[in-house]
Amino acid sequence: MTINDIVRTRSMKYYLKMGIDGVIEPIYFLITSFGFAILSFINYRKSGKTLETIYLSILTVFFIVCFIILNFY
Repeated sequence: MTINDIVRTRSMKYYLKMGIDGVIEPIYFLITSFGFAILSFINYRKSGKTLETIYLSILTVFFIVCFIILNFY
């Protein structure tokens, strides 16, 4: 088995139906905003109101606004 066979089988295993056409689906923004919300909540419980918590909260709001704009306009 050569290295080309290994690479070919790995790439076939992880074949997804995604294209590189410059289109970002709005659901990715929603999923990312949920992730930022969870991270900001965990960071707030761990260290209180810090600069990182505020930054993560701002990112959460920004990504939700981006989702709304892309999905409904």
